[in-house]
Amino acid sequence: MGRKARISKGKLMKPNFFVFCEGETEVVYVKFLRSIYRKPIQIIPKKSDSNISDKYIANCKKEYVETKNDKTFLMFDLDVEGMLGRLQRIEDAVLLVSNPCIELWFLLHYEDCRMELSTGGCLQRLKSHSVNYAKGMLSDFEKARLAVAEEAVKRAKKMAPYQNPSTTVYLLIEALSEK
Repeated sequence: MGRKARISKGKLMKPNFFVFCEGETEVVYVKFLRSIYRKPIQIIPKKSDSNISDKYIANCKKEYVETKNDKTFLMFDLDVEGMLGRLQRIEDAVLLVSNPCIELWFLLHYEDCRMELSTGGCLQRLKSHSVNYAKGMLSDFEKARLAVAEEAVKRAKKMAPYQNPSTTVYLLIEALSEK
């Protein structure tokens, strides 16, 4: 009797999550999310300046094997004049923007926030909950708090997008949580 030909199961690749971000704090946070969700999150930091474009994103993605379900995210602070307009011109990207800064997203894990904040004011309020908080680092205490995002997501969804204060970082949490 002859051998049966093996039929490929057609293995599907998991989609990549490309996260373009501007600073060390964002990179540290996304690495932390990658460790929790165990998904192929490609972090592309853009530390030199805030000039991000479709061409830059396409060039960065060339290094990876792309799938049809890949998602592109732009994680930037809106405390820089004109940043929102530049980000909105980029096609097929989900904006993960915080106004005034990423620390607002962290703050929402501790408390609701409705009043306008400066970056300094946001950091000050965050440090009232996490005394040793420093930009570009996450302590074990902070990681434990950030690992549970349900309340922060609810609080962020109540905010008007792109206004001060607001954050859309929860969109990444929701995308990573999808099965």
